[in-house]
Amino acid sequence: MREPLVPLVPMSHTAHIRSHRKPRRNAPSLAMRAGVAGGVLSTLAVAAAAGSASAAEPVTQTMELPTLTADLATQVAQSADATQQTAANYELQAERDAAAAKAAKQAKADLADAKQKAEVKQKAEAARKAAAAEAVSRSSARTVLSTSASTSTNVAAPASGSVATVIAFLKAQVGDAYVMGGTGPNAWDCSGLVQAAFKQVGVDLPRVSQDQSVSGTPVSLSNVQVGDILYWGSAGSAYHVGVYIGNGQYLDAANPGKGVVIQDLSGYPATGAVRVL
Repeated sequence: MREPLVPLVPMSHTAHIRSHRKPRRNAPSLAMRAGVAGGVLSTLAVAAAAGSASAAEPVTQTMELPTLTADLATQVAQSADATQQTAANYELQAERDAAAAKAAKQAKADLADAKQKAEVKQKAEAARKAAAAEAVSRSSARTVLSTSASTSTNVAAPASGSVATVIAFLKAQVGDAYVMGGTGPNAWDCSGLVQAAFKQVGVDLPRVSQDQSVSGTPVSLSNVQVGDILYWGSAGSAYHVGVYIGNGQYLDAANPGKGVVIQDLSGYPATGAVRVL
């Protein structure tokens, strides 16, 4: 009977050398290694905890952001309030400036209105005084004119000659407007009309009634003739002139309400007369 075969295990060529043999693991070595491993794990745990702590720090910072954001919001709100207050102040100042300008404009208008009213009042007073003087003049001259009118009522304007030319020109202007300072051709004042009429026959009279009242030869109202210049007021300071056209009538540029008209001497007696033709 054959013996069973024993399997051969190949050995290292250095196995017979004690120093080259792989040491066997004994219990103390394992315990030591377990301790080392535990220490490593503890270290890793500590490191992990530290890492976790370090990783938690941003969370702490993140938690502080709402506080910073709230402060910033407060500052923005305060800045907005300040801006709004500044805008309100500017608007209030603008309103005050506008009110001041409006008040100044109104004051200027009121002053101009007051000046205008004062001028109107002065003119009215001057007109009243002139009317009073005119009434006195009419009263003093009425008696003289009543005689002169009776003696000259039947005097007619001559049919030809220089006087006729003057009278024809004057009558052609009847109906024209009265304008202070007017010298024609469609608007006149009293002396402008008289000057233009006599210029038709080559007589160059002064422009204003004061000077016309002393131009030519003075004649009494009882001897007045057609073509004579009549004046109201004293000689040299007359305030109105016209031309006698016969039949107790005269032609003049009366006033803005009447214009150029023919009137009766009895209704508005003259003060004096001068003859230039």
